[in-house]
Amino acid sequence: MPLFEQAATFASEHPVGTAFICLLALIALALAFLVLRVALRACTRFYLQVVAPRPIEDILTIVAASIATGVSAQGMWRFSGDVLGLDGPLRLLLFAFIEVAIVTSAVRARRNMRENFSAGIDGIAVWALTCLTAVLSSMDARSLAEAIFRLAAPLVAAWLWERGMAIERHRIRGTGRINWRFTPERVLVRMGLAEVSDRTASEVDAHRRLTRVALAAKKARSLREQGASERKLRVAMARLDRAMDQAVEHTGLAVDPARQEALLQQIGALYNTAKLIDADPRVPWDTQDQLATDHHHVPARPALPPALARLVEDEDEDIAVLDTTPQVMDTAQRAALMRAAREYWDRQIAKRIVPRTVDIAQEIGISLATAREYRALWKLEPQAHALIEALYQEHGIVDTGTFPIIADGDRILTG
Repeated sequence: MPLFEQAATFASEHPVGTAFICLLALIALALAFLVLRVALRACTRFYLQVVAPRPIEDILTIVAASIATGVSAQGMWRFSGDVLGLDGPLRLLLFAFIEVAIVTSAVRARRNMRENFSAGIDGIAVWALTCLTAVLSSMDARSLAEAIFRLAAPLVAAWLWERGMAIERHRIRGTGRINWRFTPERVLVRMGLAEVSDRTASEVDAHRRLTRVALAAKKARSLREQGASERKLRVAMARLDRAMDQAVEHTGLAVDPARQEALLQQIGALYNTAKLIDADPRVPWDTQDQLATDHHHVPARPALPPALARLVEDEDEDIAVLDTTPQVMDTAQRAALMRAAREYWDRQIAKRIVPRTVDIAQEIGISLATAREYRALWKLEPQAHALIEALYQEHGIVDTGTFPIIADGDRILTG
């Protein structure tokens, strides 16, 4: 008899029981709906609070570490049953105690990182317990491949945890990890298999060929100066000629000015190596030598054209200033004098006249040093710079701070 006919027969024979069963089914459906709704809200809240703020690499790290931990726990399940002889509820309760300890140590290490900026002993415990569970789970393997797999799974989980901790450490402390002296990159560079800078292969090859030419030229010159035999000198010249041919062929030395300049600089450095022992570099913190050098090596002012030399006889150093003694004033007085100098400068610039240093000093009553400082700062502004350029183009006057004033009737400034 079909299932539908059996249900109809049962309902006709037991109407009360059928109604009770239908009521229980409705209650079960309502409870299932409520449970599903609560679970959906909990998952949504968990996603918004925990998953969404995290970067995608952290989420992938947690997922991969969970899978690796599950593989390790499965190995410990077999180890606890085959080796320890545990069975039933006892096996279910005790098989994953090391994995639980690993997770606990990892959580404690993360908390230590946030509070004390270091994983501490719990970080070491994570690696120690990981190695322990990897060895124990691999001891019950049935083949070498399975043993290697069970050894690798916990170590992968620990490595992913370590990388997550490193990122968080850098985010909290703002510093990176230590720089190991022995790394794969350093070893490859030391062996000559990798390049330190970001130069291309063609640039590296060109540099080596140019260096080979410079070294060969130095060797040939050294042999000639030492009076070596003709045979040695001929061999050195042949090596230099061969290196030069290869450089011209592979580096474009004959048509590339930059490569030519680089070769000449290398040759100049190699030829003058002996002069390094006579070098007298200045100590950067020796202020007395620095002051003496600054005092004696003052750059000369550029000479003016002869036709205008007679106009610049009144240098600012020769003109008497109102007060030659050092000016001692407070901040308010200094600010007032600077504002007055600025107003005078703006008025003269508006008249298309660039004031001299001595003009500012006599007009405001400040020292030449202060006036020169103000003028050196203000003459870089666009309008003043344009006037100075026009004076040079139309009169040939070089701005030294003391060039003569051009009378209004004599000015030929454009604009």
